[in-house]
Amino acid sequence: MHTMWKGTISFGLVNIPVKMHAATENKDVKLRNLHKECQTPVKYQKVCPKCDREVDNDEIVKAYEYAKNKFVVLDDEELENLKKEQADKAVEIMDFVNLDEIDPIYFEKSYYLSPNEGGAKSYGLLRSALEDTGKIGIAKMMIRSKEQLAVIRIYQNTLVVETIHYPDEVRDVKDVPNVPEENNTEEKELETAKMLIDQLSAEFDPEKYKDEYRTALMELIEQKKNGDEVTTAEEKPKPDNVTNLMDALQESLDRAQKDKKPKTKRKTANTNTSSKEKKKVAK
Repeated sequence: MHTMWKGTISFGLVNIPVKMHAATENKDVKLRNLHKECQTPVKYQKVCPKCDREVDNDEIVKAYEYAKNKFVVLDDEELENLKKEQADKAVEIMDFVNLDEIDPIYFEKSYYLSPNEGGAKSYGLLRSALEDTGKIGIAKMMIRSKEQLAVIRIYQNTLVVETIHYPDEVRDVKDVPNVPEENNTEEKELETAKMLIDQLSAEFDPEKYKDEYRTALMELIEQKKNGDEVTTAEEKPKPDNVTNLMDALQESLDRAQKDKKPKTKRKTANTNTSSKEKKKVAK
């Protein structure tokens, strides 16, 4: 697995050098946007509306919009210094809690932890301690320029970091519109619903659940591919500066030679005309 992060997990005076790996992957089928007329992929460019031109990455700076069209600009060095201050810190487990005390709405993304060099023994120690106590650890860590709140727990004999939202990132349920305050449910309806739930109750088996839309979409793509319903985008050839320069020079030379002959004739004609006029004036 690709290592996303290296660091140290600590609880008390115990330090565990670890590597972090993504535990999940996004298997969404990514579709490209093509120009209908020529079947060429459409590009999305970064354009400054004021200057009315495309801007390069080195022309872009980060800023925080604290009011409408009012910004505080932050340079790369300032952001890097802040990031480094947090990244250099060991990830310290602050508390140990019960997993069922955390509502699933807080959970965000999962990462596997593997012991780094020299960390196998302390890794096993934390794993055994969590397993025997039934607790999970609460810690803070820097992941991709963001300080994350996280839990450290066991999943199939492996330590897992589960990033969770901060409380202020979870929206207040009171803001959800049209939620009834009370249940106006008849007893017969409730009993029937409970019977239905009882009949559909089962042990959780993740293997039985499939992404039917993704499967159907991939089948459709394969059918079209095997039926030769494919299109090939013709990329615009990149300009060859040397070739273009030579072509331009040769074309310029050819034009200059063509233009030179008539000009010479016109000059001769003009000279003859002016000589005759001079003779007439002299007579």
